[in-house]
Amino acid sequence: MIVIVMGVSGSGKSTIGEVLAQRLGWHFYDADDFHSDAAKDKMKQGIPLNDADRKPWLHALQSAIENWLIADENTVLACSALKSTYRQILHSDHPQIKVIYLKGSWDLISERLKHRQNHFMKENLLQSQFDTLEEPTPSEAIYMDASQPIQVIIQSIISYLE
Repeated sequence: MIVIVMGVSGSGKSTIGEVLAQRLGWHFYDADDFHSDAAKDKMKQGIPLNDADRKPWLHALQSAIENWLIADENTVLACSALKSTYRQILHSDHPQIKVIYLKGSWDLISERLKHRQNHFMKENLLQSQFDTLEEPTPSEAIYMDASQPIQVIIQSIISYLE
């Protein structure tokens, strides 16, 4: 099974994903690691990525997901997956892929990004994330309140998966 933990930058995808993978004894991957150096540099400069920038990233993720499915490798992937078309590229309708949406308010996410250090995604790009976001329908993803404590979110996800 593959669990994609999605949401805007600062919603807690990586943190929740890592803890969830540890609790389940699964592999963890961060989609940020699949970005090209050029895309990371663009974001460091405060320039939002466009669909053309994201295309190679999405295809690299699609290939990785296909390999994990073939290998039957239980995996948690932290991935923004902001648009419906991105989620379709990632096979989010596959029966072995579950999507968890960490939904957070502008104020919550903005505050988190103000305190984030050593990350290429800065607070000035937050508006572009919310502008790009196409929230999944409740049939496409399980909604989690990103303001809840980590352990509450983790336990809710585990209960859902069981």
